[in-house]
Amino acid sequence: MSARPEQLSAAQARRVALAAQGFTDRRHATPTLRTFDRVLRRTGLLQIDSVNVLQRAHYMPLYARMGAYDVGMLDRAASRAPRRVVEYWAHEAAYVPVELWPLMELRRTAWRERYAREGIGVERPDLVRRVLAEVADRGAVTSREIDEGAPRRKDHWGWNWSDTKRALEMLMRTGELAVAGRTVSFERRYDLPERVLPAAVLAAPVPDEADAVRELVRRAARSHGVGSTACLADYFRLRIAPTARAVAELVEAGELRPVRVRGWEAPTYLHHEAALPRRVAARTLLSPFDPVVWFRPRAEALFDFHYRIEIYVPADQRVHGYYVLPFLLGDRVVGRVDLKADRGADGGAGRLLVHAAFAEPGAPADTAEQLAATLDDLTAWLGLARVRVGDRGDLAPALAAVVGAAAGRGERRG
Repeated sequence: MSARPEQLSAAQARRVALAAQGFTDRRHATPTLRTFDRVLRRTGLLQIDSVNVLQRAHYMPLYARMGAYDVGMLDRAASRAPRRVVEYWAHEAAYVPVELWPLMELRRTAWRERYAREGIGVERPDLVRRVLAEVADRGAVTSREIDEGAPRRKDHWGWNWSDTKRALEMLMRTGELAVAGRTVSFERRYDLPERVLPAAVLAAPVPDEADAVRELVRRAARSHGVGSTACLADYFRLRIAPTARAVAELVEAGELRPVRVRGWEAPTYLHHEAALPRRVAARTLLSPFDPVVWFRPRAEALFDFHYRIEIYVPADQRVHGYYVLPFLLGDRVVGRVDLKADRGADGGAGRLLVHAAFAEPGAPADTAEQLAATLDDLTAWLGLARVRVGDRGDLAPALAAVVGAAAGRGERRG
């Protein structure tokens, strides 16, 4: 390794990052579980979110990289033996490869320490024991199925949990239960870990915290391609200090290489297997919870793209909209669209509603055409009939014109 760090331009860093995330992999004509496995190796995990205004967040990164696929593929991977993924707290709630279960012991330990001081385990240990015994007896269940009818808490905005649900969540976070899957209404189904995870995973040695952090940072670096210590820490929501120690160890081992990215202030590291393609030919929409953009400072550094999700912002104060997806074209984010799947329209076939469309500075002249084609693909995958474009945003008129012209020719969109 040379004494002086390598240098990357901002464009090169973008291409490295997108290649690491799978955007240069050749798409399979029909995505299969082999395709799924390849994408999961790239992303490392799939963040879960309950918002279903378009499509639930964990399905979207797969679509962005695989194209149209059967969402049942992920459901099967998460809920049927032999499971490929299990739900746990990684980067928020996420599907992670089952082999990460032993590494997550560092998080389960933290939860145990917290619940020893506060929470339902302190308030009602008898209930926690009864809930665990009932799951052991009945098998995979939701909180609704075993709720004892206790009043639901209303002292935390956004939650409405009974004490039974709180007990189940505690037991899941501390590792005494695992998530066996989700119901069609998105409720967690809880079961004993030995009935959820492969025996080999449960029998695997549990690393100490330093080894677990190093492995998680290694995986984050592989998925990022290039990133700062803050980028690598955010991927699995690790603390900065242990992440920095792991980075130093991986640099010493030759797995990470210090580089300079023009325009980035923080020290940056390149994974030793990272590819630098000459070009990236992506054309897709990114979920707000896609690994490419979920750490907003990184998205701004990579793409010069200031991005904030506005779901919790009052409607009259939103800048871009409720559920806004960045539009990735080539190796740049060239626009953003506020989308909703209106599944009740057109006799059940539904519409993809584009409430707003905005172009980013320097967006190419054909952005509206490229976005219209992308929305057409998304519409077909979601099983909707057509696209309807609203009038908000500087890109909306051009996009509406392209969609309208397609409708006049009798094509799907419009």
